Amino acid sequence: MSTNILIGIMIPFAGTALGAACVFFMKKELGIRLQRILTGFASGVMVAASIWSLIVPALEQAEPMGKLSFLPAAIGFWLGILFLLFLDSVIPHLHMNAEKAEGPRAKLKKTTMMVLAVTLHNIPEGMAVGVVYAGFLAGNTIITAGGALALALGIAIQNFPEGAIISMPLCAEGKSKGKAFLDGVLSGAVEPIGAALTILAAGLIIPAMPYLLSFAAGAMMYVVVEELIPEMSSGEHSNIGVVMFAVGFTLMMALDVALG
Repeated sequence: MSTNILIGIMIPFAGTALGAACVFFMKKELGIRLQRILTGFASGVMVAASIWSLIVPALEQAEPMGKLSFLPAAIGFWLGILFLLFLDSVIPHLHMNAEKAEGPRAKLKKTTMMVLAVTLHNIPEGMAVGVVYAGFLAGNTIITAGGALALALGIAIQNFPEGAIISMPLCAEGKSKGKAFLDGVLSGAVEPIGAALTILAAGLIIPAMPYLLSFAAGAMMYVVVEELIPEMSSGEHSNIGVVMFAVGFTLMMALDVALG
């Protein structure tokens, strides 16, 4: 694997790490207003990423199936939903009423679920970078080195807020800044691994990409609807959460379309 390709597949990971590093600039505790801002922004980012980074590419890759091209995306999406639903039943239900909440422990479980969803989302993103570089190595004339690099940079920009929305809540819920940063970084570590494995096993993995992309979308949408939206829209400062949802959605949509 050449140095240029190695750098290309590491760029998205760097975006996540830089976002996670935001934790070093925050105060120990997050106020209610800032929690609504982060939760709303995270919701918007994850919904937009689910659509433009995952569902739309899954549909495009299944176009040869004609009128049935929606099937891989629909199947993968439902598998992602059911997988998170299964985890939510194994790990006690996370979205609790105030009188049933378990304080920091319940919040930590919820954040852990979001870490899992973002990590699942990062796997097919890394594989998408790997697919592009695999096509370039295979001599596909449509794919250029510059085009592959542009995709990697676009995903890195998308990953920046994702790193922040993992590390900062973890720190606010009691983890040290170093450990919260490490968790944010680890959520993105799957990307270069996925990219490298995809390049090495392109012939086996590429046909399954529509299912993998939409699976990650289903996992992310479950967390947004079940956990993040109820939190951002309840209690005081709920309007800020809605506005930041729109900001996160618009920003991620623009990045996905312009740089994807």
